Amino acid sequence: MAHFYLSEDLEPVAAGTRISVTGAEARHAVTVSRIQPGERISVGNGSGFVVTGDVISAEASEFVVEVGFVMETAPASPAIWLAQALAKGDRDEYAVQQATELGVDGVIPWSAQRSIVKWEGAKVRKGHDRWQAIVREATKQSVRPWIPEVADLASTVILAALAAETRMLVLDPEADLALSTLELDARDVVVVVGPEGGIAPSELSRLTAAGATPVRLGDTVLRTSTAGPAAIAVLSAKLGRW
Repeated sequence: MAHFYLSEDLEPVAAGTRISVTGAEARHAVTVSRIQPGERISVGNGSGFVVTGDVISAEASEFVVEVGFVMETAPASPAIWLAQALAKGDRDEYAVQQATELGVDGVIPWSAQRSIVKWEGAKVRKGHDRWQAIVREATKQSVRPWIPEVADLASTVILAALAAETRMLVLDPEADLALSTLELDARDVVVVVGPEGGIAPSELSRLTAAGATPVRLGDTVLRTSTAGPAAIAVLSAKLGRW
């Protein structure tokens, strides 16, 4: 398999064209991955367009590829989103990374009532940028044509409003309905995962009153870092992505 790199500035081109990648991505490719002329690599723009071809030149801050073939992929429909509660010990970041590799289309940082970690002031932008970097690197790792979107920090009120227009599924180990038996429709799916202490009863009530459906993954209780990715895997199979 060809090495995969991202260049968000890449515009759609035809086979036979030469493209140039510069900046931090090029420096990493040349100095760390040590790509060499003659190697076959793929470059995507994170918005569905990917080219594959041979490296023509590789300098310290730029490499050039002669495009052999191109691929354009439409965004998945329905989309799968993960509303991940902020959690301590980088567990929320691990969930975002794994969910991206497993096919999530977007992530929503959720400031839940029982979240120990708080994004306030300058931490809001810092946290968002951190999640953005995580999904970008996980996109490269999994060779995905689309980079998942990272939404703005959401409150429970915002999630409740979103429940009215999506198929919102709240992971609850005490729910009667198993995710594997759920019937899906054409609406985008939003999986809601609580923090270490679980989702507060008042939050669960608010979300279900707005139209969300509590579901369980199985008979065991998963960590906040693994519950979301596990649900993404189940949904990917149910939607025929896998």
